[in-house]
Amino acid sequence: MAVVTDPLYALLGFAGIIILLLVLITKFRWHVFLALLIPILLFALIPGTDIDTFINAFEVGFGRTLGSIGVVIVLGATMGEAMKQTGAVQQITRSMIRAVGRKRLPLALTLTGFVLGIAIFGDVAYVIINPLIHAAAFEFGAGMGMMATGLVGAMQLTHAVVPPTPGPLAAASLVGADIGLLIFFGSLVSFAGAISCWIWAVTIGRRIPSPPSKEFVTSSEDDSANGPWPTTLNAYLPIVVPILLIGGHSIVKLMWPEGNLITQVLQYLGWPVVALSLGLGLAIRQARSDQKARAVNEWVQKGLTTSAMIFGVTGLGGTLSAIIEETPAVDSIAHTIIQIGIPSIVLPFLIGVMVNMVTGSSTVGVITAASLSAPLLPQLGLSPEAAVLAAASGSVIIKYVNSSYFWVCTSLSRMRVESAILAYGGASLVGGLTSFAATYLLWYLDIL
Repeated sequence: MAVVTDPLYALLGFAGIIILLLVLITKFRWHVFLALLIPILLFALIPGTDIDTFINAFEVGFGRTLGSIGVVIVLGATMGEAMKQTGAVQQITRSMIRAVGRKRLPLALTLTGFVLGIAIFGDVAYVIINPLIHAAAFEFGAGMGMMATGLVGAMQLTHAVVPPTPGPLAAASLVGADIGLLIFFGSLVSFAGAISCWIWAVTIGRRIPSPPSKEFVTSSEDDSANGPWPTTLNAYLPIVVPILLIGGHSIVKLMWPEGNLITQVLQYLGWPVVALSLGLGLAIRQARSDQKARAVNEWVQKGLTTSAMIFGVTGLGGTLSAIIEETPAVDSIAHTIIQIGIPSIVLPFLIGVMVNMVTGSSTVGVITAASLSAPLLPQLGLSPEAAVLAAASGSVIIKYVNSSYFWVCTSLSRMRVESAILAYGGASLVGGLTSFAATYLLWYLDIL
């Protein structure tokens, strides 16, 4: 039996959830968990609602979503913490500068952001490498608008688009997307977006008055005081190994029959729980002798703390999707979109844009867009992978004053707020639009 059988009531309830969610966040400043929970609970008060079906959809949606993705989110967050503590983040940054060359420092830093965003939360990564950016700006004779903008845009982009970061992982679970395909195509579209962020940095960012600050260069600790860093290879392994295993499983699954031994082995190794566990093991392995006694417990504890909000929002996203699936609103919305002639892939993109601009969170943006879009995918003829990438591309547009990431980058770069809105907000705009354009092209060509 459906939660609600009347199409009009179902549509009004669907619209009411979105409106009340936005009002509770913008006007009353509620935490996104409560702002999602209350509208969902009020949905049960719609006339004609079958309470038993509603409760069942609530519980099944919440449990199903966290059951498939909860452990992976903790593993990813813990791996990021380990990479931060062992110096892998700094080593990756320096390896990019060596590879691209000091004459192309803005590009090197942009590529650094592209890599780091896959493994670690952007604000955390920026805090770690901020002294390196200021030092690079002095060496290059440029402002922070040119040196930091590409990195800020690229790091936010891959964090929102490419698994195994929490947002796209949760979104993949909500819509049933193949994580290996998301890694491959997400890397392609976000790389296009990252390059556009770099172009924005060297064309617009360079014109923004934003001198680097000596305080970070002179007050930063000497690298050697932090103990030996991991080698370049070891710094990259926690990121590369899980991506190769998850992606390899998706590729082999398309080429070999299910009963094949290679397929079965990669099915296990490419399971995100196992792949991320191996990545975490490689990250912890780099712990220095003075860290090893406490490293595992402390880093796991921080990983759990970081994951708590994502658990709640992701679970409620699964609940919302499960409830909407049991109403006539799905068919009505899909029919309207088809009638108007809007490309179906635009829907998750616009929801991602709207939620991010209201909440300031790309993770919340991609999860919410996925949960609202998931019930509509079969009727719209939209693949789960295309929906996630469209939602993720929209969820980075635009980073401004309601985003904690914006404030971390702005304050540490010592940039004026109006300048940062143009530099960082502009980079997130062009990066998100470029990624969506690449996603749209892949979808239009029937590749996604």
